[in-house]
Amino acid sequence: MAVFTVYFLLPIFWLLVSSTKTTSNFNSTFSLWFSATSLQDTVKNLTDLFTHQGGIYLRWMANSIVYATVAGALGTVLAAMCGYALAKYRFRGREALFNLFLGGVLVPATALALPLFLIFSQVQLTDTFWSVFLPSIVSPFGVYLARIYAASSVPDEIIEAARIDGSGEVRTFFTVAIRLMSPALVTVFLFQFVAIWNNFFLPLVMLRNSSLFPVTLGLYTWNSSVSQYPDLRTLVLIGSFVSIIPLLIAFLSLQRFWRSGLGSGAVK
Repeated sequence: MAVFTVYFLLPIFWLLVSSTKTTSNFNSTFSLWFSATSLQDTVKNLTDLFTHQGGIYLRWMANSIVYATVAGALGTVLAAMCGYALAKYRFRGREALFNLFLGGVLVPATALALPLFLIFSQVQLTDTFWSVFLPSIVSPFGVYLARIYAASSVPDEIIEAARIDGSGEVRTFFTVAIRLMSPALVTVFLFQFVAIWNNFFLPLVMLRNSSLFPVTLGLYTWNSSVSQYPDLRTLVLIGSFVSIIPLLIAFLSLQRFWRSGLGSGAVK
């Protein structure tokens, strides 16, 4: 565990150290430790990052937050509804439909980028917010996980009791089932959030307007120009470090729902 911890944290620590240096002292100091002027250099790097090209980096961060948060939340709700229906309702073709979702889990997202581009180009939605947002709300893995968890954690007796009390199917799902499925839904949301935040190829194919770029694609465009503009290297490094902060916040703030959700499910 110690070895794996070092393996995963060392690149992040290097990114943190590198983001506190300027181009002039980047190669003149030890790459795995801070320089004597790290604090001043960090402030300067952050100022340059947030003001470069009229503050376009802040726009990229806002785009990524909207893509990941809103699309992740909608994708989680849709996955929960689909998984719950597949687990608790019996209808013709249920297993075939579930196997179709399993097949969707095996298809890499990069393989779908070109077909999605052709579809969106037919309806003239390429280079728009919707060309990235709409595909992001689909989560075959989320449907799979929600179906497995709903089958094991939502007792049929509770659903029948809600129906006897006069609760409709939609109300039963949102007031009873979704509470019992909360640990799985937090997991689905985190997977969706990270996948959308790190999504690169789909925005690369769909978008041309830089104001619509997520932060991953924006940093890529800067990094592609480092050979022509060496000062961009520092902006790419500190921009990469700042871009992982929302991911850390999401994990640290949502991990408590795993424990609380499991506890409430056990009590019920």
